[in-house]
Amino acid sequence: MAKPNYQFEKRQRDLAKKSKQEEKRRQKLADKAGAEELAPATGSLPSAAPNANRIASATADSDSPSEN
Repeated sequence: MAKPNYQFEKRQRDLAKKSKQEEKRRQKLADKAGAEELAPATGSLPSAAPNANRIASATADSDSPSEN
Protein backbone atom coordinates (compact mmCIF):
# COMPACT_ATOMS: atom_id res chain seq x y z
CA MET A 1 0.00 0.00 0.00
CA ALA A 2 1.30 3.47 -0.89
CA LYS A 3 2.00 6.09 1.74
CA PRO A 4 -0.28 9.15 1.80
CA ASN A 5 1.39 12.32 0.58
CA TYR A 6 0.57 14.68 3.43
CA GLN A 7 2.45 17.60 1.92
CA PHE A 8 0.34 17.45 -1.23
CA GLU A 9 -2.88 17.27 0.79
CA LYS A 10 -1.82 20.22 2.95
CA ARG A 11 -0.89 22.21 -0.13
CA GLN A 12 -4.30 21.51 -1.67
CA ARG A 13 -6.07 22.58 1.54
CA ASP A 14 -4.01 25.76 1.69
CA LEU A 15 -4.75 26.59 -1.95
CA ALA A 16 -8.48 26.03 -1.40
CA LYS A 17 -8.41 28.20 1.73
CA LYS A 18 -6.53 30.97 -0.08
CA SER A 19 -8.91 30.96 -3.04
CA LYS A 20 -11.91 31.09 -0.70
CA GLN A 21 -10.42 34.06 1.17
CA GLU A 22 -9.70 35.81 -2.13
CA GLU A 23 -13.30 35.26 -3.25
CA LYS A 24 -14.56 36.73 0.05
CA ARG A 25 -12.26 39.73 -0.39
CA ARG A 26 -13.57 40.34 -3.91
CA GLN A 27 -17.16 40.06 -2.69
CA LYS A 28 -16.53 42.56 0.13
CA LEU A 29 -14.95 45.01 -2.31
CA ALA A 30 -17.92 44.64 -4.66
CA ASP A 31 -20.36 45.18 -1.77
CA LYS A 32 -18.40 48.20 -0.55
CA ALA A 33 -18.31 49.71 -4.04
CA GLY A 34 -22.08 49.24 -4.32
CA ALA A 35 -22.63 50.87 -0.93
CA GLU A 36 -20.43 53.84 -1.82
CA GLU A 37 -22.45 54.44 -4.97
CA LEU A 38 -25.65 54.62 -2.89
CA ALA A 39 -24.26 56.84 -0.12
CA PRO A 40 -23.76 60.06 -2.16
CA ALA A 41 -27.24 59.72 -3.67
CA THR A 42 -28.85 59.72 -0.21
CA GLY A 43 -26.57 62.46 1.11
CA SER A 44 -25.66 60.51 4.24
CA LEU A 45 -22.33 61.02 5.91
CA PRO A 46 -19.97 58.25 6.99
CA SER A 47 -20.09 57.12 10.59
CA ALA A 48 -18.38 60.19 12.04
CA ALA A 49 -21.19 61.13 14.44
CA PRO A 50 -20.89 58.13 16.80
CA ASN A 51 -17.19 58.87 17.28
CA ALA A 52 -17.96 62.49 18.12
CA ASN A 53 -20.38 61.34 20.84
CA ARG A 54 -17.74 59.05 22.34
CA ILE A 55 -15.17 61.86 22.38
CA ALA A 56 -17.63 64.27 23.99
CA SER A 57 -18.55 61.79 26.72
CA ALA A 58 -14.90 60.95 27.36
CA THR A 59 -13.99 64.61 27.83
CA ALA A 60 -17.02 65.16 30.06
CA ASP A 61 -15.92 62.25 32.28
CA SER A 62 -12.37 63.57 32.56
CA ASP A 63 -13.58 67.05 33.53
CA SER A 64 -15.51 65.79 36.54
CA PRO A 65 -13.61 65.73 39.85
CA SER A 66 -12.65 62.35 41.23
CA GLU A 67 -13.81 61.22 44.66
CA ASN A 68 -10.46 59.93 45.99
